Amino acid sequence: SKQLAWMLHSAVVGGIVAPLTMLGGPLLVRAAWYTAGVVGGLSALAMCAPSEKFLNMGGPLAIGLGVVFVSSLGSMFLPPTTSLGAGLYSISIYGGLVLFSMFLLYDTQKVIKRAENHPVYSAQKFDPINACMGIYMDTINIFIRIATILAGGGGRRK
Repeated sequence: SKQLAWMLHSAVVGGIVAPLTMLGGPLLVRAAWYTAGVVGGLSALAMCAPSEKFLNMGGPLAIGLGVVFVSSLGSMFLPPTTSLGAGLYSISIYGGLVLFSMFLLYDTQKVIKRAENHPVYSAQKFDPINACMGIYMDTINIFIRIATILAGGGGRRK
């Protein structure tokens, strides 16, 4: 049953990410490299940081998630040509990128703490796959936002 749930989850995430293929291969490869750099750097930072430094960010991250969620809903109804719509879109994209980067720090330290504090002779073994689902979803969200930013032509190079 666990494998079936994992397959269903993977299918749903694949269905959500699949429309990004319309952006083109080179852009998605660049977004994947940028995502790998961001995730690798932030994961290394979270692993090397003093213990529990980022574990105290749970409350502010939840508030930030609410703000990004509401701005995403608002940007669906307001056109990005208006100043309010453009502001909500920017909060959704750029704020979401910062928010999920902070979630990556939080989730990485949470997994490390769970692994260190799990009893050795427990009835249930430590499950690193279930523990890392948050990190996986943070990575997907960071990739989607980086691809969206790159597709928007943020640099406007000529």
